[in-house]
Amino acid sequence: MRILLAEDDPILGDGLRAGLRQQGFQVDWVRDGVAAERELASGVYAAGVLDLGLPLKDGLDVLRTLRASRVTTPVLVLTARDAVPDRIRGLDLGADDYVVKPVDLYELGARLRSLVRRAHGQTQDMLRCGAVLLNPAARQVSLQGELVPLSMREFDLLHALMLNAGRVMSREQLEQQLYSWGHEVESNTIEVYIHHLRRKLQPDLIQTVRGVGYTVLRTPERV
Repeated sequence: MRILLAEDDPILGDGLRAGLRQQGFQVDWVRDGVAAERELASGVYAAGVLDLGLPLKDGLDVLRTLRASRVTTPVLVLTARDAVPDRIRGLDLGADDYVVKPVDLYELGARLRSLVRRAHGQTQDMLRCGAVLLNPAARQVSLQGELVPLSMREFDLLHALMLNAGRVMSREQLEQQLYSWGHEVESNTIEVYIHHLRRKLQPDLIQTVRGVGYTVLRTPERV
């Protein structure tokens, strides 16, 4: 799951990025409001973590511009502004969650997973496609009740496909979900991971739509 972190404090930003990466998130980090607005508008992120006191453009102005432009990427505001009027204003301007610093990193991870679930119309914390069950919080996948070991990339790829079940995702879209800045992607990487998933799980779980991309066979059942 690829996340954008917008935080201008270098020590806090480094700690947040490291903590989220330990929980399996792919994190890109920007340090000003102009960059935050540009990246969140790109549509490649599952969610954003937005500080309000950013240089160049305040976080509230970033939110206002994004929502006026109909950018629907979930945004969690993480700020030291703890007054009730500040929280109300942030939520009214389009924030999906509002958290006051300092925050426990595992709580932050849980809140981000919740935002992404809701953005995809899912109310439960697990995804099912046939006999395959995916637990995003534990980063575990089981087949007919038996745990199946997956690499980090294999899990992230399967998670992206199951979140978007019924929708065909191109190789480029999947690459954007799996890799943050600074990671080189080989031309056949997605195909290799899909081959591994089919071998480890079910051969017909992931369907190839020739010339377009990949999709899982049916909408995940709520569990």
